[in-house]
Amino acid sequence: MTLPQSRASGAAANVQEARFALGSRLRELRNGAGLSGKELAESLAWQPSKVSKIENGKQTPSDEDIRAWTSATNREDAASDLLASLHTLELQYSEWQRRLRGGLKPHQSEIAEINARTRLFRVFESTYVPGLLQTAEYARARVAQSLTVFKIPNDINQAVQTRMQRQDILYRPEKRFHFVLTEAALRYRLCTPAVMLGQLDRLVSMAAMPNVKLGIVSFDTAYVVAPAHGFWLLDDDRVMVETYSAELNLAQPQETALYSTIFDSMASVASYGRAARAIITRVIDDLAAHLPDHSD
Repeated sequence: MTLPQSRASGAAANVQEARFALGSRLRELRNGAGLSGKELAESLAWQPSKVSKIENGKQTPSDEDIRAWTSATNREDAASDLLASLHTLELQYSEWQRRLRGGLKPHQSEIAEINARTRLFRVFESTYVPGLLQTAEYARARVAQSLTVFKIPNDINQAVQTRMQRQDILYRPEKRFHFVLTEAALRYRLCTPAVMLGQLDRLVSMAAMPNVKLGIVSFDTAYVVAPAHGFWLLDDDRVMVETYSAELNLAQPQETALYSTIFDSMASVASYGRAARAIITRVIDDLAAHLPDHSD
C-alpha cells in the first residue's frame, strides 16, 4: 500500500494548480494592459521565456516579480492580493533551491520558530534520524549532503549550531514528542560508523526522557501501511514532508487527519522501551564490528 506517497504526490499536484492559477491571473493583467509577453519582458529587462514560464505555472515568481509585473501593467492595486496568493503557495510548497539560496541557517531558524509554537510532535522517519534527536556530528553529515546537492552557500557551522539549539525544546515539560523510526533509519550508511555509534547511543539516552516516546519498527515487522516517506505532524495543524526538490506543508483538515491515521498505524507496530533498546543495541553491535580493532 503506497497511500502516503500518493497523498504527497496529490498535494504537489494541487500546488501546481495553484501556481498555474497565479500565472493565469498575471496573464490577465498583461492582456488587460495590451502588452504581448515580449513587450512586458522588454519593459522589465527580463528574458521573454521568464514571462512564459510564470504564466504557464512553470516558474514561481518572487515578491519583486509580482510588484514589477503589476507596476508595468498599471495594476498596482492588484499587488496585495497576488502577493497573498504567492505567499500561500510558498507555504504549501517551498522549493529547496529557493528556500536555501541564503544558506541553511535561516531555514533552521524558521523551523525553530515553528517548533516553538508546537506542543505535540509526532514524527515518523524511515530514512534518517530526526533533527531533534541528532548529535552534532550526525547533523553535520546531513547538512553536508544538502550543501553538495543544492550548491548553496557553505554555512555548515552556523546551521549545525542552530539545529543543536533547536533541541532545547526537548527539555520543556509542556511539550510532548513521539518519534517512530524504522530499523533501516538506524542502519543506512549516511555517515561514518563512529559517528553513527554516537548517534545510536544518543537515541538510547533520549528515549529515557519523560516527555519523549521513541518507537523502533524492526525489519521483521509486518507493516499495515508501507513506510513510503517520513513526515512531521505538528499538533493537528500542519504536516511537513520533505522531498528531494521541495518541502511540502499540508494544512487541510483532511490531510492532517489522514497523516494522523498513518502515524497511529506506524506507532502501533513499533517497539518501545526495553524492546526498542534491544533493537538499537543489536544495530550497535553489528556496526561496531566494522570499526578498527585497537585492542592490540
